[in-house]
Amino acid sequence: MTLEDALAETPIVAILRGVKPEEVEGVAEALHAAGVRVVEVPLNSPDPLDSIGRLARFQGRLVWGAGTVLSPERVDAVAEAGGRIVVSPNTDPAVIRRTLERGMVPLPGFATASEGFAAYAAGARHLKLFPASTYGAGHVKALKAVLPRDARVHAVGGVGPAVMREWREAGADGFGLGSELYKPGWTPEQVSERAAAAVRAAKALAGETPAAEPGAATAP
Repeated sequence: MTLEDALAETPIVAILRGVKPEEVEGVAEALHAAGVRVVEVPLNSPDPLDSIGRLARFQGRLVWGAGTVLSPERVDAVAEAGGRIVVSPNTDPAVIRRTLERGMVPLPGFATASEGFAAYAAGARHLKLFPASTYGAGHVKALKAVLPRDARVHAVGGVGPAVMREWREAGADGFGLGSELYKPGWTPEQVSERAAAAVRAAKALAGETPAAEPGAATAP
């Protein structure tokens, strides 16, 4: 399963900040059963590389990797642990390039058009607007008007099920959900209930077309 396939099925990235290795498989199983197909373990979680390694049993069912990746060296560590995606809160071309060199998919964080174009030029096609709630859905609409057509913008931070439609109509291609789906200590049952609600909200948007994207079709 590729990241594109996973997001086409359900446009949600589950962010498991604080998850422990001994619980990550149960939480991931609950997410998968609810319909989530992409899982991120931030590197400021307990023993994150262990958790990422344990997610290998979901090969073919989930796409997984690390978040809060801030250096090329940490990219290497994620690759060696078996991760498939590398998510960052910032735009660092060196991190993006190393991610691609290691055969993984980068999802760099950005907030401005300059950062978005810099990430795109470095090779990223999935861009993480963070923190999304600070800027508002209108910011996505403005950015999508100038970004290349194949740039996918994922809203992360304050974009739970109640506001997904607003963001989708503004042009957001996907959503990163953290505390809406998981908090340290939550049981798989608690995660399952919240994930099911999020997936229902995302599925309700299926077939809706994001706002027009008149940006250039090629890299800047």
